[in-house]
Amino acid sequence: MRTRRLKRLPESLLVLAVVLSCACASISGTDIKKSQYHYQLGISYLNENNVQPAFVELQKALKLNPGDKEIHHVLGIIYLEKLEDYARAIEHFEKAFAIDRNYSSAATNLGITYAKMGEYDKAIESYKKALSNPQYENAAMALYNLGMVHYRLSRLDEAISSFKEALKRHADFPAPYYGLALAYNAKGQYGEAATAMRRAIDLDPLYQGDTGKARADLRNQQIRAAGEQLKDIADYLDIIQY
Repeated sequence: MRTRRLKRLPESLLVLAVVLSCACASISGTDIKKSQYHYQLGISYLNENNVQPAFVELQKALKLNPGDKEIHHVLGIIYLEKLEDYARAIEHFEKAFAIDRNYSSAATNLGITYAKMGEYDKAIESYKKALSNPQYENAAMALYNLGMVHYRLSRLDEAISSFKEALKRHADFPAPYYGLALAYNAKGQYGEAATAMRRAIDLDPLYQGDTGKARADLRNQQIRAAGEQLKDIADYLDIIQY
């Protein structure tokens, strides 16, 4: 659901320094410490984009502590973003959320996975589960992704509402402005689309308000893009011209 660079990666890619907790009373303290060691080593490899060693270390951590939500979550991220094995990503995100029903990051990434598969109803359900937790610190990310699902389904008013709700939670988050630009453009509200696009470029740390740089980057992305991503980029380039 996300155009590369313009839209943030799944929020859980940022969760890479978490202290593990034992979810099973039968696990010894020694095994918990060993699991923590392998988890942190795996995270270190993942931060360096060294995927296979990260995957191996996280599997070792999971074997020692199979009831830990964080291990399942990060394995889900690897399957989603690195290996593109969506079935296994769903398995791990669902296990993480089953362990802790307030673990909204796992529910958000479950929604992102379903959205990538085109299973939009399941994606919406997952985002709503994430948002049901009033203490979810990254609700703006779930709302943005919910808005993109509505956009894909041509529910433009619902998409706009979700993007605006995301901005209420995080006013300087550029992704909802990109979403608003797409939705307003689809509705023929070209002035609003242009305003949202300018605001997105202003807030995007990649561009810092440089429209020329954004245009050049979009054209480079267009070479590699396909499907919905390709259409989004073409729409962004049109909107920049307004």
